[in-house]
Amino acid sequence: MDIILLAGLWLPRTIWDETVEELQALGHRPITPALPGADDGDATATLEDQVAAVLEAVDAADGPVVVGHSAAATLAWIAADRRPERVARVMLIGGFPAVHGAAYADFFPLEGGVMPFPGWGPFEGPDADDLDAAARQRIEQVVVPVPGQVAQGEVSLTDTRRFDVPVTEICPEFSPDEMRGWMDAGDIPELAQARQLDVVEIASGHWPMVTKPIELAELLGR
Repeated sequence: MDIILLAGLWLPRTIWDETVEELQALGHRPITPALPGADDGDATATLEDQVAAVLEAVDAADGPVVVGHSAAATLAWIAADRRPERVARVMLIGGFPAVHGAAYADFFPLEGGVMPFPGWGPFEGPDADDLDAAARQRIEQVVVPVPGQVAQGEVSLTDTRRFDVPVTEICPEFSPDEMRGWMDAGDIPELAQARQLDVVEIASGHWPMVTKPIELAELLGR
């Protein structure tokens, strides 16, 4: 299976390296497209630039699964919206799709036109409890500021066939029951309309590709 892996905010595609290695060992073809702004340091990159890179990967793949981590859950969902006939499944890790017209990931203030990594303070607790000093250092060494035009880019979703694409939500720092509660409360409207939604759990914090890469690859493979 072709599996396209999209990392969340501040992370380059190399964050998937260990998961990629395990997926290959399991017989899959992992694909980590270079995202403008995240993998080339282009502070002027836009959300549409990243969407274009993802769609290029989708078009070159064979009925791929598109995996979006954290904020990139929205990026994976946009791929399903733009290519509902090509995407075999969307898998979301610790994130949920934004709605049409919302900002992609306008979570922290911009500085000089970019959104820098804010440090660990906002993530202390279940998000980061499983990150030891070495894991934190590994992430800190690779983080890249998010271009403002990515973070504040407007999400466009126009094709209702996206709801026909099967979805798997992988719950790391929150439980499936918590996620279903948020859905029932109307907080995840896009997933609430998905016609096939599977929810699974991984015993990790918010970055399982760092702390549980083998387990994550096995879960994605299944």
